[in-house]
Amino acid sequence: MPKVIALVDDLFFRARIAETAKHVGVELEAAANGDDLLARASNANGAGAALILVDLNSLAAPLDALQRLHAAGNQIPVVAFLSHVQTELAAAAHAAGCTEVMPRSKFTQDLAAILERAREAKKAG
Repeated sequence: MPKVIALVDDLFFRARIAETAKHVGVELEAAANGDDLLARASNANGAGAALILVDLNSLAAPLDALQRLHAAGNQIPVVAFLSHVQTELAAAAHAAGCTEVMPRSKFTQDLAAILERAREAKKAG
C-alpha cells in the first residue's frame, strides 16, 4: 500500500486526511515535526512513500522543514496547503521545493483526487 507522509498539526484535519487516505487505499504516516518529516521522507525515498502533505500553517516550522527536505535531495512530490491570502508564503514554499501549493479550501475539496494520483503514480513507478 502506498504511503503518504503528512505534517499537519490540526488533529481533526489530520483525522479527515487519514479517513480519506484509508478510503482511497493509501497509508497515512503523521510526522510530529520537521525532524520527523525529514527522517520519514529519508527512510521512504524509493521505499513506498508516494506523497508528502504539508500544512504551511503548522506550528512545526514547515518552511524550514521543506527547505531541509529539498536540500537533502527529496524526490517525493510535496503538496502544501495554506490560507488563500498567504501569497508570500506560497512563493516561499515553491522556492523550498514544493511540487504544488494550494489554498486549504482547494486542498480539502480535491483531497481524494490528490491521494488517488499519488496511489496511481506509485503503481506506475
